[in-house]
Amino acid sequence: MGKKRKRDDERQKGELNEHVVKIKRCAAVVKGGRRFSFAAMVVTGDGHGKVGWGYGKANEVPPSVEKARKESMRNMSVVPIEGATIPHQVMGEFGAARVVLVPASPGTGVIAGAAVRAVCEAAGIHDILTKSFGSNNPIPLVKATINGLKQLRPRMEVERLRGVTLT
Repeated sequence: MGKKRKRDDERQKGELNEHVVKIKRCAAVVKGGRRFSFAAMVVTGDGHGKVGWGYGKANEVPPSVEKARKESMRNMSVVPIEGATIPHQVMGEFGAARVVLVPASPGTGVIAGAAVRAVCEAAGIHDILTKSFGSNNPIPLVKATINGLKQLRPRMEVERLRGVTLT
């Protein structure tokens, strides 16, 4: 019971959103039958531009989810958000998965599949259009989405780097 209370305190302090994207079951055939192990992928974000992913493996589901959650907190990265959307269109890639992220007007919502939606909602993006190409495996899709979000640059940074004013 102490662990649960501690987790609730952490959530209130940090206000982190966690999404379990995928739980995979693996079976190893041994002399006495099958031995199962589990792998979990978790996406964590604060809803204000920080998002991370984690992958954990264990012999039972709860420990694998806990390992993935801890890793996702260590892998947090900052995403620039303008209003409720992203600053510009971008394409993220990981392996055979490609994800196109397009800014959307207010009120559009998150138009995305389950894996990409989990990342966008955890990051605090409320209006976005997405399209995935290639692999439909959620694990590479999450990694491709975060890769795309890391490529984003806010308008002020682009103006400073180019030395011009954008309209």
